[in-house]
Amino acid sequence: CEVVYLERTKGVSSTDLRSARNPIVYMGIAGHGRIAGRFLRESKYVSNIEITAVFGRNKERVRRFAESHALLEYDTEYEQFLDRVHAVYIAVPHHLHYEMARRALLRGKHVLCEKPLALAREEAEELFRIAAEKGVVLLEALKTAFCPAFQQLTSLAGSGVIGSIKAVDATFTKLIEDETAREYDPMQAGGAWTELGSYPAFAVGKLLGTDPRRVRFVTCRNSHTGVDVFTRAEFLYSNAVATATAAIGAKQEGDLCITGTEGYIYVPAPWWKTEMFEVRFEDSRLNRKYFANFEGDGLRYELGVFLRLIHGCHHGNRLLTREDSMFMADVASRFRHGCCVEEIS
Repeated sequence: CEVVYLERTKGVSSTDLRSARNPIVYMGIAGHGRIAGRFLRESKYVSNIEITAVFGRNKERVRRFAESHALLEYDTEYEQFLDRVHAVYIAVPHHLHYEMARRALLRGKHVLCEKPLALAREEAEELFRIAAEKGVVLLEALKTAFCPAFQQLTSLAGSGVIGSIKAVDATFTKLIEDETAREYDPMQAGGAWTELGSYPAFAVGKLLGTDPRRVRFVTCRNSHTGVDVFTRAEFLYSNAVATATAAIGAKQEGDLCITGTEGYIYVPAPWWKTEMFEVRFEDSRLNRKYFANFEGDGLRYELGVFLRLIHGCHHGNRLLTREDSMFMADVASRFRHGCCVEEIS
């Protein structure tokens, strides 16, 4: 076998060829909180994306954010901000997601929106309809859906290795003690479910489907602000059951367990940053552990999929689908409207 090195074609750069095939996407960030800073750092690990602008209503804060992250432009007018970019990452308080995503989509901008994408199924449906009409990408930024280990986990669970799935139990809790924080503000759609419930609800929908027979809730509310500090959703399917627990004022092991007729899959806390899970059987000698890296904050995975979708690679569509997002919005809407909700003190 003889290796022959060919001369490079003069005047042709491989970098230029890649850029011509997948041109750089100039992206702006709507919002300048903690998640926006993490998103900027993570974006450095994704090729062909450049964060160029940030939007915020407070001129001094948005200016400081732009300067601290060496961004070229900042705006306090949303329409002016949209003029500067091809795509938008929306990282504002939950109650603003739908309207800001809608305005960006109507302007023909690709949208990556933090969870929850919307607080009602009708809102999510409208956003996806506009995106289709405008020919742009709309993706909910729920990082767990895109991390390598979770993809392997759902593939294994669906392969029949643990038999037929009969139950899914997923929990995500964190203690937030400052009652003046955004998470406790009902005017900003605060509360445990809107803050964290998307994660366990997504796992339930991904593993059991997005059409349960019944959904009901048990919740505990903060006596001062009225937002929920602990909520457990119970899902009934024709052949399985599930629980999804979220809390900002109570603490529980943040694990995920998938129960099957021949074994089960256990993911230790924090399962939403899956790096390891174990398939377990009655005969423990058959148990197997699976490992995969979870790099950084995990936001690079969702951004990478978003970029590939923009460039026409539709593989990422199955990781977090339109139906997944509408399911999460529907569950949130049921809870917020008090549908089958019981309260405990």
